[in-house]
Amino acid sequence: MLTTLVLCGFAFCAGLIDAAVGGGGLIQLPALFGALPQTSSASLLGTNKLVSICGTSLAVRTYLARVKVPWALVLPAASAAFVLSFLGAAAVSSLPQAWLRPFVLVMVIVMAIYTFAKKDFGAIRRPVVIGRRERILAVVIGGAIGFYDGLFGPGAGSFLIFLFIRCFALDFLAASASAKFVNLATNLAALVFFVPAGKVLYAIALPMAACNVAGAYVGTRVAVARGAGFVRVLFLCLLVALIAKLAFDMLR
Repeated sequence: MLTTLVLCGFAFCAGLIDAAVGGGGLIQLPALFGALPQTSSASLLGTNKLVSICGTSLAVRTYLARVKVPWALVLPAASAAFVLSFLGAAAVSSLPQAWLRPFVLVMVIVMAIYTFAKKDFGAIRRPVVIGRRERILAVVIGGAIGFYDGLFGPGAGSFLIFLFIRCFALDFLAASASAKFVNLATNLAALVFFVPAGKVLYAIALPMAACNVAGAYVGTRVAVARGAGFVRVLFLCLLVALIAKLAFDMLR
């Protein structure tokens, strides 16, 4: 009971942060691994996905009521992400995740430097004409991040936010809303693999999911109320935390 209560606290915090800028897995997944060290990695990953999809669903619903989402980009990205996330989840046991850490660390550092140096990055929405090229690019982005999310995961939502801003000139709020919808597809695809395989701990996942939803509700409300500038600051803080975590994992 105590373990479940502690994990529920982490789930609330993860839902709050993830709804605003992504990166909830940085909080929730290490908590699961730390609290349940004897449990298989696949079961912890499956449990994390079930918890996350509940909070993500609430975040998507809240964002859709308040933020204009570029569906012509988001739907192709989400479709590709769904397919590739399933493949990533299926490959999780056969590809050494340690190979990914140096590459991901470099990419996150580049994202942090670029976002910090470019003061107007994501501050103002500058709509681009959405044509065939933009849709193809959305498919590539969704597929690549979807595979990464199914295979490894940390920072997937942050990568999506960065790329939606960099490639399609969205502001942070619109990019975060768009990323949440794509994240919903990646989580659902991963669960299509984990649930039939019996890799979900429902006794822990269900109370955690309720707390994750509560956190997502608070996170989306704060993000929408405070605007793109506030989300940018949170995004930079999250990148710093992600850099520290990836560096620590490589050195230990």
